[in-house]
Amino acid sequence: MLREIRPLVHRGLTWVRPSMLGATAAVLLVAGLSITATAGAVELRPDHPERYTVKVGDTLWSIASRYLDAPWRWRDIWQENPGVANPNLIYPGDVLTVTYHGGQPRVRVEGGMRVVRLEPRVRSEQLDAAIPTIPVSAIGPFLSRPVVANEKQIDAAPYVVGFPDDRAVAGVGDTIFVRSIFAEPGTRWEILRPGKEFLDYETGEPLGFEAAYVGSAELVQSGDPATLTITRMTQQSMPGDRLRPAEDEKAIRAFLPRPVTDASSGHVIAVLNGVSQIGQYDVVVIDRGTDNDVQVGDVFGVYRGGDVKQDKVKARKDEWNWRNESPLDADFWYGDWEVTGWRRNQLSDNAPLPLHVEARKKTDDYVVPFWPAGTAMVFRSFPRVSFALIMSARAALHVGNPVSAPPQ
Repeated sequence: MLREIRPLVHRGLTWVRPSMLGATAAVLLVAGLSITATAGAVELRPDHPERYTVKVGDTLWSIASRYLDAPWRWRDIWQENPGVANPNLIYPGDVLTVTYHGGQPRVRVEGGMRVVRLEPRVRSEQLDAAIPTIPVSAIGPFLSRPVVANEKQIDAAPYVVGFPDDRAVAGVGDTIFVRSIFAEPGTRWEILRPGKEFLDYETGEPLGFEAAYVGSAELVQSGDPATLTITRMTQQSMPGDRLRPAEDEKAIRAFLPRPVTDASSGHVIAVLNGVSQIGQYDVVVIDRGTDNDVQVGDVFGVYRGGDVKQDKVKARKDEWNWRNESPLDADFWYGDWEVTGWRRNQLSDNAPLPLHVEARKKTDDYVVPFWPAGTAMVFRSFPRVSFALIMSARAALHVGNPVSAPPQ
């Protein structure tokens, strides 16, 4: 079992995504959110900077990691800067300094003033221009696709039944025939392909199927079958692909990072980018979802351990002469050996009898203790599973690693 890890009290944080239109950006800590009692005093990292200049490309998580071992507790040490238009905004060029109030560390913008490089362009402070908590490029392809659906949803969805001229596949600009779509011409649809089945790591219970994004199509004529034209593709469409009404991609407006409790313990059951060894900024699937009260912004610790290892120190006793023992010594014959079976028809100079005992020194195995190997933050959640981004990894992570409350 994982060692008991007490959950931290959530401290409201709101973080928004960066604009894709320019490099000028800001980190947003939304004002007006109350600070609740902490689960314990916050201690800065021993190697924290006394002064840090915010750079373009920073995220709030990366800045917080310079000061705290638990970056989601940034609100505990951030001090708003009165006298400026947006006291919770952090911009590139700002100099962050550490002060102490009542013995507790605080981080704020030096002097409450901002260092601004003059450039021949307008500086925007819109929310959409703010630096996000995490690198958006790492999760962008997974924000609205793929989806997770159960067997009934897949069976009930309209599906590609064929193409003109009896071709085997279709691409951009091609026509596809789809069973049972009755909607207004011009409506947009997404083409999805059922893929791997997600299973609960411990029970093997089905949790849903990954439905990978294949492309988009526009309805030309409704009916059974309906006629659609493919407008966008990531791979060619085939009979059996499912369709669903297209949804507008949702911008990342807010994350509320908070540690999960031990009640949300689960496992990494898949990785979405096809790697075998999981590292920082890889996207993983966790066998817990909204049915288990897992929400966007939940922070998990990823743990390694629990496997059985051989005690190699005791195993050396299999080598009868490691202590310079001799067959003439009583311990050699009456020591801690154990009978493992009988050998038959193994005639040799050392085994003159066709049947003799096989024995070896006793060795002990041990179970590796669980230890924190990384952290993951949920950015998309379904009823039975969630997608999470690996925020940090002290070692290579693997499918099957347990997840639970992160260490404080």
